[in-house]
Amino acid sequence: MSPEVYEGRHPSVVSLAKFFSFTHLGRDDLQKISQQCCLLAEVMLNELADGPELTAGLRKLLEAKDCFVRAALGD
Repeated sequence: MSPEVYEGRHPSVVSLAKFFSFTHLGRDDLQKISQQCCLLAEVMLNELADGPELTAGLRKLLEAKDCFVRAALGD
């Protein structure tokens, strides 16, 4: 996720948004899975104002992304 998407946002949003990067993942299949979650996070950041529910939603999406990547590792 490019910093422009979360620049100037609340610190709790910024701290979570940074974890949606995916280029560090070595395998293309893992990057593809992680990228889909990143894209959804970007949509939500563009559509929603900062607040506790956005922060909670991003945190849960991040947890889901981690689960999806681990599921792909198990194959």
